[in-house]
Amino acid sequence: MISIIAGFLSGIISGMGIGGGMLLIPALVFFLFVPQQTAQAINLWYFIPTAIIALCIHAKNKDIELKKSACIILSGVPCALFGAYLALRFDSALLGKLFGGFLAFFGAKEIYDGFTNKK
Repeated sequence: MISIIAGFLSGIISGMGIGGGMLLIPALVFFLFVPQQTAQAINLWYFIPTAIIALCIHAKNKDIELKKSACIILSGVPCALFGAYLALRFDSALLGKLFGGFLAFFGAKEIYDGFTNKK
């Protein structure tokens, strides 16, 4: 049941463009006791169909800037491969701490930006 709830909530959050992995990975690790590397791999597999759907919707709405997209893809793919390589080399506990630090940093940044930006 936890898997269904985590998938449902991650899907909703992903649809908003926030990133469902911020919910999915902790749910897998803390509630289903999945190793960190496995949780991140599941998140990547989950991300593929979500990204394809988002890409189709944005392409239909003509919201894609091809020049910027090409630059991001050309730099992002090799970096993602390198990051996956590193994730397999790290201890699961260390990887979990790094991921937690990542979430804490960007969570704090969002809270700070929310208080300082008056848009």
